[in-house]
Amino acid sequence: MNTEKIIDIQGIEPVIIFGPYDSLLKKIRSEFSDIQITARGTQIVLRGGIEEVELLEKVFSEMMILANKHGEVLDNDLNALINLALSPAKRQKVVHNGDNDIIVATSDLTVRARTDGQRRMVAEASSNDIVFAIGPAGTGKTYTAVAIAVAAWKAKRVKRIVLARPAVEAGENLGFLPGDLAQKIDPYLRPLYDALQDMLTVEKLKTLTEQRVIEIVPLAYMRGRTMSNSFIILDEAQNASNKQMKMCLTRLGVNSKAIITGDVTQIDLPKEFDSGLTNSPTILNDIKGISFVYLDKTDVVRHKLVRDIINAYEIHEQK
Repeated sequence: MNTEKIIDIQGIEPVIIFGPYDSLLKKIRSEFSDIQITARGTQIVLRGGIEEVELLEKVFSEMMILANKHGEVLDNDLNALINLALSPAKRQKVVHNGDNDIIVATSDLTVRARTDGQRRMVAEASSNDIVFAIGPAGTGKTYTAVAIAVAAWKAKRVKRIVLARPAVEAGENLGFLPGDLAQKIDPYLRPLYDALQDMLTVEKLKTLTEQRVIEIVPLAYMRGRTMSNSFIILDEAQNASNKQMKMCLTRLGVNSKAIITGDVTQIDLPKEFDSGLTNSPTILNDIKGISFVYLDKTDVVRHKLVRDIINAYEIHEQK
């Protein structure tokens, strides 16, 4: 049974909802191809099946909320809304939580949890000392984890932030890269720097790094240390061995928290090593204070093709 719904975006510049050269509208039409979408001035007319029209109406409603609050709707915002709307398990969860979604706010940037998976990360980090966030590329695991850590530091719940990554290459050799050790490991730590630079000014990040309030180090540099009053993030943890994972988790000192992020489909370890991330749920699942959050393709907030790529690889691997 078909229905028609008229949405009035009066008070919002149509280009914000439709996107430059109708780029956002084209994306919506490609994802909701069974619905006829007609844009007339400040009105959007939806014609199609009742359920599909209701889902798309929610997407447009969320876009209008974002437009009114922030004056723009980003491509990533729309990707997240579409992913949630089209996920059968989450069709009733395309709901804007307003200020409750804010993880950390600065004078230049407000970071929000944009998907259910990211919201679960925030919730679990508030009630557990160690959180594993496991999911595919593009789900915002690292960015959300860094935002949670910055928020804890800004609220004075911790005194420093320690971010680590295993220096394992995807088919590359660290020794062949030019420069000294700091220059060699910089490409592996750069995503962490990028996330921090979004949330702190370059000058502030430089000062905090020099004062060792923020440390960004290869995983091996954590051996033998005790991290008290700290927020630890181990990124790309699928490339940590069992011994390295144990070493990292046992660095936790008094009043410290940790988030471990990784993608079990992108392990670059040599075949003779087991990934510490894949074994962690079996070993640690029954320990109170440790939580596991699983993100999936519905949490992807990058280009919509990322979700399609993940789908394609899943089908290929199943075959």
